[in-house]
Amino acid sequence: MTELRRITDMSRLLDTYEAHISLERGLSENTRISYRMDVEKLTGFLAEESISLSELSLSHLQSFAAALHDLGISARSQARILSGVRSFCRFLHTEHFLATDPSQLLETPSIGLHLPEVLSVEEIDAMIASIDPSTAEATRNHAIVETLYGCGLRVSELVSLEIGRIYAAEGYLVIRGKGSKERLVPVSDTALAWIEGYLPERAALPIKHGEEPFLFLSRRGTRLTRQMIFTIIKRLASAAGIAKTISPHTLRHSFATHLLEGGANLRAIQQMLGHESIATTEIYLHLDRSRLRQEILDHHPRNRRH
Repeated sequence: MTELRRITDMSRLLDTYEAHISLERGLSENTRISYRMDVEKLTGFLAEESISLSELSLSHLQSFAAALHDLGISARSQARILSGVRSFCRFLHTEHFLATDPSQLLETPSIGLHLPEVLSVEEIDAMIASIDPSTAEATRNHAIVETLYGCGLRVSELVSLEIGRIYAAEGYLVIRGKGSKERLVPVSDTALAWIEGYLPERAALPIKHGEEPFLFLSRRGTRLTRQMIFTIIKRLASAAGIAKTISPHTLRHSFATHLLEGGANLRAIQQMLGHESIATTEIYLHLDRSRLRQEILDHHPRNRRH
């Protein structure tokens, strides 16, 4: 039997775990940060209960899960936190800090089917119409909405989109998604036209060193943050008189829903969204790459209208 390693420095252990999920498992920075926060919730709970991490058992994890429930945390958030805890437990077992993985029999709370908020095509048009053309960011913001909605991107994928990964002649973007996995995403002529209209304005910005590759920049010449995109979308929705709870992800949900309603193949939507499992895409309810672009262009309402 392999001799177990002692846990002597919790901070160093968490740093090692972060390196493990970042380098060996290829998880994104956002997932890495979330998982560390999940583990810190667990270790804080164990410290309050005077339980050593080396003594961690299934009953301790069940008590932790019960504490999350008692705090009033939603089932969906509980499930996400426990996912991070499971990852950490697997790491402790693999690296011989624990003899067994105590999370193997840990149950996940039932979260049921959650249908995300969706905008109608008319509401998206209203958001775009609410963009003040007299502002310096008007063309950029128009391009942002068209790209988010027209390509179904995650906000993290939008802010990291590089100019060199836009293939206008072929009608594709190369997107780096979760786990640094790349995929080809068809882009409509409408979105491309607004991006091309924005490029001269972008060239006039005082672009900071290191920010040159990125498409969407602030007036200071720095890459837009996720929070900046969130603020832009919220303001446009408010200006359009939309009372729904809106975020950049709402445009991604709307993209998928409108494609499905228009008759697009579910497998095509899965590829566009970058979902590893078709089950993830089925919340909105056998293409090869050569048919993917035409499937999107034929069924997306923005492309049909233009």
